Amino acid sequence: MSDLVLQCIDLKKAYGEADIAVEVLRGVELEVKRGETLAIVGSSGSGKSTLLNMLGGLDLPSSGDVRIDNQSFFDISEKARAQLRNRSLGFVYQFHHLLAEFSALENVAMPLLIRGESIKTVQEKSAELLRSVGLGHRLEHKPSMLSGGERQRVAIARALVTNPACVLMDEPTGNLDRHTAEDVQALMDNLNAEFGISFVVVTHDLQLAEKQGRVMELKDGLLQEINV
Repeated sequence: MSDLVLQCIDLKKAYGEADIAVEVLRGVELEVKRGETLAIVGSSGSGKSTLLNMLGGLDLPSSGDVRIDNQSFFDISEKARAQLRNRSLGFVYQFHHLLAEFSALENVAMPLLIRGESIKTVQEKSAELLRSVGLGHRLEHKPSMLSGGERQRVAIARALVTNPACVLMDEPTGNLDRHTAEDVQALMDNLNAEFGISFVVVTHDLQLAEKQGRVMELKDGLLQEINV
């Protein structure tokens, strides 16, 4: 098994055509190793969300490649890309995107149900993960009955339920107070240590960024490693 779980190779993205094209990514190079934690910072409009969407195979580059577990995201069909995403990646967003009409357990179970696993297996695994993030007493609660920090924990459990190689996080503490943000970071640390999952965190929160193993800045369409 390769030590690399995520790799960008000369990744470029431009919007518009010809003379009015705007280059957002100008040849991004990135390698994320198994069990590594990485923060990506940058000013608003620098292309961080664009890059994250490329890393997750949610948007297509103008050129270049993204490889997950040594499999290219962009030389396969959309169906195969969705299967690779479901198998190898987890996603956590600033706005947790939980389904309001479903319980915490049902929200966490959704990726496995999409995969077609048995209801019994899905329920057992989802409940186990919710217990691991401190929400064993909230299995049947809907998002409206949970605090902001609890909803983010449900989102993290949902991201982990497929045993991904890497979790992509977009401003995961952006809507949380400092105390709750620190709780989320502690949870990430524990999950990284226990399961060896890699985390790539796009954030404006420098306190969150400096707690990751590496910090890179996206500036002028390129990534460079920095000290914070």
